[in-house]
Amino acid sequence: MLKPDRYKRIMARIESYRQQMIDLQVALTAIPALAPENGGDGEYDKARFLLEFLAAGGFEDVLVVNAPDERVSSGVRPSIIVRIPGTRTRIVWIVTHTDVVPPGELSLWTHDPYGAVVRDGKIYGRGTEDNQQDLVASLFAAKAFIDEKIVPESTAGLAFVADEETSSALGMHYILQRQESVFHPHDYIVVSDFGNPDGSLIEIAEKSILWIKFKTTGIQCHGSTPDEGRNAFAAASQFIVSLRKLYRTFNRRDSFFYPATSTFEPTKKESNVPNINTIPGEDIFYLDCRVLPAYDVSVVLTEIRSIADGIEKKFGVTIEIAPVQHFQAPLPTSKDAPVVRVLSEAVRNVYGIEAAPAGIGGGTVASPLRHRGYDAAVWSRLNETAHRPDENCLIDNMLGNAKVYAHLFLHED
Repeated sequence: MLKPDRYKRIMARIESYRQQMIDLQVALTAIPALAPENGGDGEYDKARFLLEFLAAGGFEDVLVVNAPDERVSSGVRPSIIVRIPGTRTRIVWIVTHTDVVPPGELSLWTHDPYGAVVRDGKIYGRGTEDNQQDLVASLFAAKAFIDEKIVPESTAGLAFVADEETSSALGMHYILQRQESVFHPHDYIVVSDFGNPDGSLIEIAEKSILWIKFKTTGIQCHGSTPDEGRNAFAAASQFIVSLRKLYRTFNRRDSFFYPATSTFEPTKKESNVPNINTIPGEDIFYLDCRVLPAYDVSVVLTEIRSIADGIEKKFGVTIEIAPVQHFQAPLPTSKDAPVVRVLSEAVRNVYGIEAAPAGIGGGTVASPLRHRGYDAAVWSRLNETAHRPDENCLIDNMLGNAKVYAHLFLHED
């Protein structure tokens, strides 16, 4: 239940923020927050900008959790925890992340990925949807309570975490290991990092994740005398084709998830020799596996090793298998969990949509939370342009989602 007068005031205040929210999006997009694995220097500059914005906006309870990382110039990967005290001790958390992925092939963009463009009701730029749309939405949902001088029913909690796009080891995992008192079993936790265009999906389960680096080693030689070497690239290419067998071996379907099957896809490829007339003696590529929880990820890894053994024998090469992520999916959040119920009500009231629980193949920071026994629900209404060229967010989604989060802060249950 909500108090109608307070609800109307907060919703009107959020509507008044439209240009300020756009301006913040533009400013954040201009600060690339790339992990060192992706050729960047981390989230420090973006976090510092947000801390200045929070201070100017009247946010007083702000905690910075710095995970040490000697690979970045600042030496730390900061996550930001913000609270606005409510009438109840329960905290409603909106969790987003500050890091982004690289823009990819620049020729596929119609403009500078870090120079946000506002056009046709959308904001274009890397990170505008993933995950700045909901970071900005949650921030202004909370700011509305400060500006209206209304105490939220539940304590409003915002978590802007680092390192989500690579492993979360220096983000949510680090927070859970070092700051046990941040989250509590009775809190409502919403991770705003996945959704669909109409907002009808509440994610309560995720697949297991297995990311693998494969290093194939052969013998380098001249391109005109291939018999004198062992072509690591050719062997790796055959290996990639052979890995399609995983789809047949682990072929179970579960319609609760989208997609309904496990997936095993080659992704990143490192360069080998720089010239055409050399047979490469080394080749490196990566595999992204999203595995239905019914399968043990270790069993999948064993099958991959078996396939690699066959390639080694056939081509006379060696294949080194190094998991980059090896994460068995936790138990799902219950369909009947309170956070699912109140989130469904908020989506219904704001958007007029009935949201239903489902599972996904993507990975979010909900998984480490669920591993710790916290009920977490993943939701957003978004444009589904994350990681793509010309990534963009609908401005109306940004404002509408802010209203959903404010609804959660006002909920009296």
